[in-house]
Amino acid sequence: MALQIVAACVNCFACVEVCPSGAIVEAKPHFLINAKQCTECDGEYADPQCASICPIEAAILDASGVPLNPIGSLTGIPLALLAAREEVHHARS
Repeated sequence: MALQIVAACVNCFACVEVCPSGAIVEAKPHFLINAKQCTECDGEYADPQCASICPIEAAILDASGVPLNPIGSLTGIPLALLAAREEVHHARS
């Protein structure tokens, strides 16, 4: 049972301050979560605190590899609209 921080992380330090178990450690190129310390905030909070404060979509994954803040969840932009915009961008390139 542990969360994972992936390469999308920009090392903003927001998650470090709110982690109740102190499981987030500074590393290069991005922060990491110590799996032995991470409790996913189970029993303490309704949601993992690191994901609740993270300003980067898809930077923190659950134990199954699913982003806790999936693409579009923080901006409110529907995924279909983002995909369509990406297609137009690639067509112009």
